[in-house]
Amino acid sequence: MKPTLPEVLAPAGSPECLTAAVRCGAAAVYLGVEEFNARRNAHNFTIESLGEAVAYCHAHGVAVHLTLNTLLREDETDRAVEVAAAAANCGVDALIVQDVGLCRRLRAVMPDMALHASTQLSCHTPEGVKFLRDAGFSRVVLAREMSRDEIAACANLGVELEVFVHGALCMSVSGQCYFSAMLGSRSGNRGACAQPCRLPFEPTRENPRPCPADKAALSLKDNCLVEYIRDLTALGVSSFKIEGRMKRPEYVAAATAVYAAAVRGETVSEAELERLKSVFSRSGFTTGYYTSNRDGEMFGVRRHEDVTAAAPVLRELAHLYEKETPLVGISIGLTVSECESRVTATDEDGNAVTVCGEGGVVATNRPLDPARAEEQLRKTGGTPYYVTEATCAIGEGLTLPMSAINALRRQALEKLTAVRSTPSTVACDTAALPPALDCKYPDKTKTIARLASANQWSAELNADAVILPLNTDADTILAITATTAVGVEIPRGMFGQEETVRKQLAKAKEAGATFALCSNVGALPLAKETGLVAMGGFGLNLTNREALAFYAERGLDAATLSMELTFGQMRRLTPSPLPVGVMVYGHQPLMLTRNCPRRCAGGSCGDCHGQGITDRTGTAFPVMCAGGCAEVLNSVPLWWGDKMDEIPNADFHLFHFTVEDAARCAAVLAAYQQGGKPPAAITRGLYKRGVE
Repeated sequence: MKPTLPEVLAPAGSPECLTAAVRCGAAAVYLGVEEFNARRNAHNFTIESLGEAVAYCHAHGVAVHLTLNTLLREDETDRAVEVAAAAANCGVDALIVQDVGLCRRLRAVMPDMALHASTQLSCHTPEGVKFLRDAGFSRVVLAREMSRDEIAACANLGVELEVFVHGALCMSVSGQCYFSAMLGSRSGNRGACAQPCRLPFEPTRENPRPCPADKAALSLKDNCLVEYIRDLTALGVSSFKIEGRMKRPEYVAAATAVYAAAVRGETVSEAELERLKSVFSRSGFTTGYYTSNRDGEMFGVRRHEDVTAAAPVLRELAHLYEKETPLVGISIGLTVSECESRVTATDEDGNAVTVCGEGGVVATNRPLDPARAEEQLRKTGGTPYYVTEATCAIGEGLTLPMSAINALRRQALEKLTAVRSTPSTVACDTAALPPALDCKYPDKTKTIARLASANQWSAELNADAVILPLNTDADTILAITATTAVGVEIPRGMFGQEETVRKQLAKAKEAGATFALCSNVGALPLAKETGLVAMGGFGLNLTNREALAFYAERGLDAATLSMELTFGQMRRLTPSPLPVGVMVYGHQPLMLTRNCPRRCAGGSCGDCHGQGITDRTGTAFPVMCAGGCAEVLNSVPLWWGDKMDEIPNADFHLFHFTVEDAARCAAVLAAYQQGGKPPAAITRGLYKRGVE
């Protein structure tokens, strides 16, 4: 048996990339089929070709993880289950899932299938890891923005950890980006991201102007953690993931070969790293998140010299995967008697096959030399096998033609490959359903005002409840509770701050707060632990009834529906297992970032002061920093105050205040309650046009 090493998980966006990954040393590959995967523009596989891909990988000792990692609408869940069942029948080893509603269905349909929590679930805290573990995930793919110490805090919690070690970095925390959706109806949460972050942006100036083409306030260099593989291994990380299902096979080959060598403990040369940089990079590589050096050096774009650097190395890299690579160790034995000749091959997983041929004959000159016979048995070129042990038992005085030995060896290896390629399926009952939950239609609609600062509150703010920042002082919370119910917002980004959040929640409850807004999988356990009513925020990305049921079973008391649903799609979710609400006003968050966009110009997080970033058209997007993260907001507010009758019946309407002062907050609520005219510049969001 091979020693157990962390898995190098390589991208396979096409059959050729799959071959490159396998032949260059990947222990596992991840790939998608045509539906429900977060890289819909990759080549991808059909269900029919998926079976062939799995057979090829398993013959080579490589696991296959299928990406079913997009959000699902109410009318898509059944089809997603069918795709998962077909994949399970092909023998895939794990399913990578973002939608918790799909997770709930799959746990009922195929309880023995390994489910991996996608990085799209934005998990970055120990409580989040434990929450997903208890929900039935066997592996959690951590957020890419985590530091070494933050990864260490999530280790050894009874679930495997997967960490991105190489490739493109999104500016936004995965699963928390709505930029592409809002600007062009192409949702990153549904695999159709148009990558607006790679377009020119720069910090807003006193006199906004169209952004020059060379500015990149939202574009980061590619990640490269090859020098930290030993450290990550010591932390207990199970899988090292290489980003790149949209990349060419030469990139897959180069990255896989480098990280496979690093996992084996081999030294990666400067030449190999330079070759890796040449095949694809954006102004070089960065380790900024892992090393906690989140500064302007992390930003970069794909320059002309980056593009031209690839051409000289592509042919060289293609040689890495042009031939079959021996990856699977076997023992092989030849037995020759007068009755028959027999070859037995046994692989490192215990699979054994035997093929038989004609018996040996008495030699007229020299009997068969065991050393020469063993030499023939070891000739496994062109196959995925290498021989760890060869034995020969030849009857006295007998011989056998070399051609017969070669034929038996070839037949044995073909038979072994057939055994290894046979799908190992899990039990699957597509008719099985999770427990039914009581569902209710919305009753009276409440008005809830989410404030970015306690300074936005005033006695004129006519709301049933207000949500204050978690760091609001106790005296302010106590004063507001005299007239209005008060909740606190647990930050969507809690990187390394879990204990601080826990203490702040306790103080807020003691001061009179009764509920908490939870927009991350790690927030709900903290709210329930403190004894606060838990209200789900838009960051949970709730798009179907099964997802609502998933959180209802785990203690969520109410939920804000996804901003990416249309009003018509929202109506399909009632009656609901949870009270549901709709965001009806606000400069909607487009990105949650760990690296402040203003740092690209040498600034520091916290110097925004209401400023933001400007795109190539001169449009300015506000940026708000808090708790070590930043939110990029839409340039204009969402507005439905003049068309309230079009909003679906809901248990609450959420007003998401950010850049407004106290007077403006009160005026907005009054305008909605009186049917006032909208401001000159507004958006209707995605509630009519929807997303791909």
